[in-house]
Amino acid sequence: MKQVFLLFLACLAIVVAEAQPTPKEEIKNNVFLSASNGLAYPGPAQVKLTPAPKGKKPFYLSHYGRHGSRYQTSVRDYNYVLETLQKGNERGKLTALGKEVLHRVELMNDDADERQGDLTDLGIRQQKDIAHRMMERFPELFKGAAVVDAHSTMVLRCVFSMENALHQMLSENPKLCITHNATRQDMHYLNYIDRELNTASASKEVRDAYDRYCREHACWQRPTELLFNDTAYYRWQVNGERLSYYLFRMAGSIQNTGLRDQVTLYDLFTDDEIYKNWQMENAYWFLGYGFTSLNGGCQPFVQRRLLRRIVDQADSCLALPRPGVQLRYGHETCLLPLVCLMNINHFGETIDDLNQLEQRGWVNYRAFPMAANVQLVFYRHDPSDKDVLVKVLLNEIEATLPLPTDSAPYYRWADVRAYFLNKLDAYKENN
Repeated sequence: MKQVFLLFLACLAIVVAEAQPTPKEEIKNNVFLSASNGLAYPGPAQVKLTPAPKGKKPFYLSHYGRHGSRYQTSVRDYNYVLETLQKGNERGKLTALGKEVLHRVELMNDDADERQGDLTDLGIRQQKDIAHRMMERFPELFKGAAVVDAHSTMVLRCVFSMENALHQMLSENPKLCITHNATRQDMHYLNYIDRELNTASASKEVRDAYDRYCREHACWQRPTELLFNDTAYYRWQVNGERLSYYLFRMAGSIQNTGLRDQVTLYDLFTDDEIYKNWQMENAYWFLGYGFTSLNGGCQPFVQRRLLRRIVDQADSCLALPRPGVQLRYGHETCLLPLVCLMNINHFGETIDDLNQLEQRGWVNYRAFPMAANVQLVFYRHDPSDKDVLVKVLLNEIEATLPLPTDSAPYYRWADVRAYFLNKLDAYKENN
């Protein structure tokens, strides 16, 4: 009997393992995932949401979302590759492939000219689609003259993301009572900059740990050597590691633009090189915003003001008979640490070995693609119901919190609130 039981457990483990592909497998099946924060919003794989406990209805939604797909934010990404390849071409040092890559990069550069950081047409569509699904999934929140309060950072791609989402909502219900702002007054929580934590994330210990990890995963030489016909010129005139880095970033960014079906740079890299490049990006984002002793163990608290604001506003809104919806628009550098601070889907666990990130589920593209969003949806029977439940959606997919519940994915707000506030109160402010 014991042997049968052990066999059953072994079979179950195999089934579970097969149901959960590794990042390496996921990236091989969908190369765009390797773009990390450059991933175009994939849309929710979960079509139907888990029904709420009997009698409970949604009455309030609190949201923080990243802007939609954009062009690369820095001309440096294009300029270094262009200048390096153009210089090599002028001196007759490019292979046929190198000349072809130069042509593709010139197309990308022309398309992005004077558009660095701008929201793309795809980014607009993403925000409208998210708004539509929000209204479709939670129609109770958007009936009649329901209140929608929206705030954005002052960065234009965030402002336009907010405005396009609101435009979609108004097109579906012109009676909505909407307020929207993008002012400096909100920046202290929408995009707070903590110099002390930023300094800790760039400490010598962090740099050394990342450099060691990158040396172990180095894969830049082969792709860049293919572009040049003169080994001596390549060795002395080209920073191959830097060139590979920017080429890989550009490869991932194309999916967010109108060239996504016309141009690719991924063909320069093997499957293994693509995976290793992503691993280095994953480690970079973890060291910057995850919980680890390597960076001082406090980095997600950079978004403590945002989380406290979310809790405080929820407390205020829960006292209203019909609070409606609160929307906030910002950046991945806010959303990712917020996800870690809230410990959504175990992103808030402490990991001290960078080689354990994937096994522990810290996979960046699952958290912060373009247009990434966190939605807290609150449920109750009626305004007199004090047993309020909350469900967390990460990128519109039901998510977990490290709290007990007898009705997953629904949690008691009292438990969630206490968990968040206890964590925030325990953090020692130094500035």
